Amino acid sequence: MIFFPGGRRKAQAVAGKARGAAERGTGALDGRLPVSEGGRLLRKAFPDHWSFYLGELALYSLIVLLVTGVYLTLFFKPSMAEVVYEGSYVPLRGIRMSEAFASTVDISFDVRGGLLIRQVHHWAALVFAAAIGAHLLRIFFTGAFRKPREANWIIGVTLFMLALAEGFAGYSLPDDLLSGTGLRIAQGIMLSIPVVGTYAQMFAFGGEFPGDDIISRLYSLHILLLPGLIVALVVVHLILVFYLKHTQWAAPGRTNRNAVGKPMFPQFMTTSTGLMFMVSGVLAFLGAVAQINPVWTYGPYRPDHVSTGSQPDWYVGFLEGSLRLIPRWETEVAGHTVMWNVFLPAVALPAALFTVLYAYPFLEAWATGDRREHHLCDRPRDRPVRTGFGVAGTSFYAVLLLAGGNDIISLVFDVSLNLLTWIFRISALVVPVAAFMVTKRVCLALQEAEYERMEEGEETGDVRQSVEGGYVERHRPLEAAERHTVLRGSLPVPAPAADGRGGRLARLRGVLGTWVTGPSRPRQAPPGEDTSEVTAGEPAQRGSSADGSPGS
Repeated sequence: MIFFPGGRRKAQAVAGKARGAAERGTGALDGRLPVSEGGRLLRKAFPDHWSFYLGELALYSLIVLLVTGVYLTLFFKPSMAEVVYEGSYVPLRGIRMSEAFASTVDISFDVRGGLLIRQVHHWAALVFAAAIGAHLLRIFFTGAFRKPREANWIIGVTLFMLALAEGFAGYSLPDDLLSGTGLRIAQGIMLSIPVVGTYAQMFAFGGEFPGDDIISRLYSLHILLLPGLIVALVVVHLILVFYLKHTQWAAPGRTNRNAVGKPMFPQFMTTSTGLMFMVSGVLAFLGAVAQINPVWTYGPYRPDHVSTGSQPDWYVGFLEGSLRLIPRWETEVAGHTVMWNVFLPAVALPAALFTVLYAYPFLEAWATGDRREHHLCDRPRDRPVRTGFGVAGTSFYAVLLLAGGNDIISLVFDVSLNLLTWIFRISALVVPVAAFMVTKRVCLALQEAEYERMEEGEETGDVRQSVEGGYVERHRPLEAAERHTVLRGSLPVPAPAADGRGGRLARLRGVLGTWVTGPSRPRQAPPGEDTSEVTAGEPAQRGSSADGSPGS
């Protein structure tokens, strides 16, 4: 290497000028924009666990939905005006159909890349709804809905409901025979609502079914109102995640007062970006090789036709199943017919389910008297009653989903349809109860097994002979991390005592609290571990560094 006289001094001078210019530029930007706060934000820690990426899976599916949806809006015509099809798909030539269906077939066969984008869009919608559902289950089973995250739980449940509505609206736009059958069912559900059902149906369809306005109104909902609400709620949700900090699993060095994980930049952003490309690639692959919603095989919708084996997408399949299980049940009230066999499964049941989801964080906090902040995730086995409720609800949904395809199951397996319907009716009542009881017992058994291992040690397979001639297996103490998880975790809160004092509501609260929290064992952290908990009046640190020390 050759050094020229004065070269080092010149280089240092140039570097000094560059640093000065950078400092002045940063100072100028910091006076106008939150640059320094952004630097602290980039150092925010994100705990690393596979279950935490379910929310990101939903986010990146939403991005794919928005990108492909914009492309499809350029060619789709949301009109129910009748036209004669003259496109390239020969079997449909000369058939009268709506402009909506004709434009969908044109997108599939005459627009470059149209079929690929349509199928990617549909697959992304299915993954989006599934990811939100899985994300909500993760939050429920780990107790991540507790204080201070009740608002984010409400936002998540609302996002799931909006995703269902958005999916149904998009599914109905092509005006094919399958989606038209779904709209016919939706019209019957509207009519089952007492007093206002007829007015709601006339407004939605613009007259008697099928009307002239339903496609254009669903189109406005699908591309404007519902996506706008979803994006707005996602933004609020992410802001709250940053403000409240992420939950984390209990482990040595992790408490309610810090967050241990990857810094947002560059480690977390690199991982998250890789996940985004993976999600986009998988959805593109599915759109290319896995056919979905081939509307040209169903044909255009006609009110006097019904598609064979019509099945909705999975996320609304439970409504189809509930409708098929309720027997005929109508009553006359003041000259009006109330169709209970439609109103109860399709209106009252979903309303009750979402009401329970919205209210559960507050009901659990009221029953247990737990008003602390929680930033550590519960293990499902440590909350047997809550886990049992979650498994029971999931099994109830699974039974209804299977019941929605009872005709297909009957045809494929050559089983009597009436017998199958009765099996599903009984299962809808018995399976959730059985699932709750079995899940609770399994959780308690896992707890007992862990405490037994902690007391006796872990089996080593090393067998030695005692002085008396017997054989004894040597045990070794549990690892510190596993012992910490078993002993501490998110420490349970003693339920309010049901001592008989107070009113009936207070006694009911005590009984419920004792039942929800379950049998409690004295838990303490291993020596040297921080057992401090965040109380109701003492907020946790909102930021933290990657090594677990509290941040800004």
